[in-house]
Amino acid sequence: MRYLITGGAGFLGINLVRYLLAKGQQVTSLDIAPFDYADVRDRVRIISGDIRNAEDVRRAMAEVDLVVHAAAALPLYAAADIYSIDIEGTRTVLDAAQRAGVRRVVHISSTAVYGIPDHHPLLETDPLHGVGPYGEAKIAAEQLCEKYRAEGLEVPILRPKSFIGPERLGVFALFYEWAKEGHNFPILGSGNNLYQYLDVEDLCEAIWLCCTLPEVTANDTFNIGAEKFGTPRTDFQAVLDFAGHGKRVISIPEQPAIYALRFLEALHLSPVYKWIYETAGKESFVSIEKARQKLGFNPKFSNKDALLRNYTWYLDNVGKLTGGVGVSHRAPWAQGALRLCKAFF
Repeated sequence: MRYLITGGAGFLGINLVRYLLAKGQQVTSLDIAPFDYADVRDRVRIISGDIRNAEDVRRAMAEVDLVVHAAAALPLYAAADIYSIDIEGTRTVLDAAQRAGVRRVVHISSTAVYGIPDHHPLLETDPLHGVGPYGEAKIAAEQLCEKYRAEGLEVPILRPKSFIGPERLGVFALFYEWAKEGHNFPILGSGNNLYQYLDVEDLCEAIWLCCTLPEVTANDTFNIGAEKFGTPRTDFQAVLDFAGHGKRVISIPEQPAIYALRFLEALHLSPVYKWIYETAGKESFVSIEKARQKLGFNPKFSNKDALLRNYTWYLDNVGKLTGGVGVSHRAPWAQGALRLCKAFF
């Protein structure tokens, strides 16, 4: 089959490109960022373009059977860019797919659509409440997907937990740097709250299931997360133990830390945004039972597995990270004032 991946040069994008190529599929990548992966570049049809540009999307959509819409603006983008990319970009992709006669578009949403929840586990039927421009835009994008689904386009929606694995940097680069250099790592509150992540390979498997199963099964909305997960204290400690410096996870008072992070975020001195610091000290996990029952989704990696896979990749590649900081998952985020905190840990 011929797949189009929007955001094909991103963290999820390249993992999915490699996953699909390993299954013998044909792949087109549409991304505004350069596709700089020498290992697969000559096996991928590469379209450089913006998902908000109808002509770019039309070119990428030519002779495509299935679309995985993974392109998105992350929370560190300016609010105007988040709304235009995550909402108008999604509209452009769905419209182009409909016009081109593509039968299915798998939309990658986020559990950020649930906001800061008051119960767990979260179900697909729970109310949606976006926190900040990113959460709001993700909800609006899902509403567009439902509109096109009602018009006959098959639009499976996946709501993954924060996913990690090879090529992932972003906010996790901060933790990995501290672990590598031999620092303790601070967490908000006791750190004993259950908190679920997801390995990117398991997410690729869920996408594959949504691409290949019959419409009656796949054309729905699914939470995706690890089956086995612990707490920030246990899961982050596994990485510190692997790093071998004898360092520990250190609790810091949650509410004062939240006030401080709000202040630093307002001054643009911290990459940690509201949805992260407002949920870090609270339970955060979704039910994957629907995906298990309908899709046959069976995640292979626990939180610890995913973090250690990602940290090992970081160690193998940290010397090659010459691109500086950025706002994507593939670039380390600027630590700002948080870098000064290393002296205390």
